[in-house]
Amino acid sequence: MPKCVNKGCGREFTNYTEPCIHHPGPPIFHEGQKGWQCCKPRVLTFDEFLSIPPCTTGAHSTEAPKPIENAAAQPSPEVAAPTVKDGVETYGSAAPVTKSAAPVAKPPTPAKEKPVVEDDPSIPVPPDAPCKRLGCTAVYKGPGAYNTPCVHHPGVPIFHEGSKGYSCCKRKVLEFDEFLKIEGCKEGRHLFVGAPKSKEEEELVNCRYDFYQTYSDVIVSIFAKKVDNEKAKIEFLQRELHVDLPMPDNKRFKQTFQLYGLIDPENSTYMVSTTKVEIKLKKADGTSWPTLRSDEATGEIIQIGKPTK
Repeated sequence: MPKCVNKGCGREFTNYTEPCIHHPGPPIFHEGQKGWQCCKPRVLTFDEFLSIPPCTTGAHSTEAPKPIENAAAQPSPEVAAPTVKDGVETYGSAAPVTKSAAPVAKPPTPAKEKPVVEDDPSIPVPPDAPCKRLGCTAVYKGPGAYNTPCVHHPGVPIFHEGSKGYSCCKRKVLEFDEFLKIEGCKEGRHLFVGAPKSKEEEELVNCRYDFYQTYSDVIVSIFAKKVDNEKAKIEFLQRELHVDLPMPDNKRFKQTFQLYGLIDPENSTYMVSTTKVEIKLKKADGTSWPTLRSDEATGEIIQIGKPTK
């Protein structure tokens, strides 16, 4: 029986016309966040990443998608500093922007292997439930599924400087599809249900955010409800914004923003309300920001002021 290779599906099928729910886009890993290019959810742990529901319905496929050639070699667009002429400030320029030398990346801290979790026999297993152990592709087809060996990775995924692998074995690859194919290095018992979630366990969540700007400030709104004002932590650096917002039900929004422009940390402020957190970033140089984050620059030209005739 053929097996679908579409990301997020991976099921055996008998007819190519059966609906295949999958992710058509490639995975995205950036600043600790994980997700798919084709949909919006972003999570922090690899287990949560594997649990992101597929977003597209299409046809099954047994042919692996071809990698995009020279995708990594294409330079990201740069936006030059604004120019002022006749009272008009224009963002974007044909002149190249000189990049400062990137700091040498530190090697990742050795990750600890996760404790062994076993299924509770009293909890029923849903039909066709996939094994939750990393690297195992088994699917529950009845109680006999527990009698087959579970070849998996007991360690945790490691992504560093483009290489991908597991803490429990030495093999490292560059492509995400190849990472998913790394064979397990240990045999054990399948895990189709997993451990029940503790009520005291903290959940890291994503919150929608938006921004607007004036000539002197950038105002960021993070739409997080009922944030604990006393425990909220917001740290201002010249080109970074660190946000840590605890919320009810053991939920927390935690993120670091690499800012597009320089700010004045001492004169930047924030205010917590019941529905959102508003952060006022004081611009250090008064220039316009086409984006909030430096990694979102698109090269778009932005004009502020009255256009010339």
